[in-house]
Amino acid sequence: MLSVKSVNQFYGQTHTLWDINLELPRGGCTCLMGRNGVGKTTLVNCIMGHLPVRSGSVIWQSAEGPPENLLQQPVETRASMGISYVPQGRQIFSQLSVEENLHVALLASRNRHRHIPSLVYDLFPVLRDKGMRRAGELTESQQQQLAIARALVLEPELLILDEPSEGIHPEMVADMGNIILCLNRDLGLTVLLVEHRLCFIRRVADRFFLLDKGRNVAQGTLDQLDDQLIHDYLTV
Repeated sequence: MLSVKSVNQFYGQTHTLWDINLELPRGGCTCLMGRNGVGKTTLVNCIMGHLPVRSGSVIWQSAEGPPENLLQQPVETRASMGISYVPQGRQIFSQLSVEENLHVALLASRNRHRHIPSLVYDLFPVLRDKGMRRAGELTESQQQQLAIARALVLEPELLILDEPSEGIHPEMVADMGNIILCLNRDLGLTVLLVEHRLCFIRRVADRFFLLDKGRNVAQGTLDQLDDQLIHDYLTV
């Protein structure tokens, strides 16, 4: 589905990502892990086209199309190709209503006559109830729901989530995990997750990809994420 091959990225003269190789299997939930500042969000932004890549390729193949190198595609094509992104900090339009936020996402569709899928309100009924409220008036957990709902409007094949549990009340983290499990295991949506909560990761992900200082140091199934890797690359 998505294959990152030998990706190198620079900020000015600073080499930030070193020969990154990442394979996302269709239908899986892969967690991109590492301490703060090791390049997780940088890698995601390279995939989404928000940052330039010095060398390498990012090959995407939808369920019905041929392989395409995303690095040769404009940033705005990602959504219509089947890739949705929920950035760290959510980045919702706080002055627009909940419903307007969702309709803005529809503008990225090639079919401008599409409607908000019923799945969105089935997963997040609070958004239907608060449809006319300004998004900035929602609680942080409701804003995160809105950010994910906005990403789901285009019915993507791949959902990328950057720190979905950040800023959410601890009692709501389990609910966020339930949503990701439903999307991935019940509905078959492929997920790339950037996350730091180990208990959350172990619950929702089936594979991990570990970065340290811009390099891939380990990857595999969750049962291969042992105490030594956690000590060496995740503990602070």
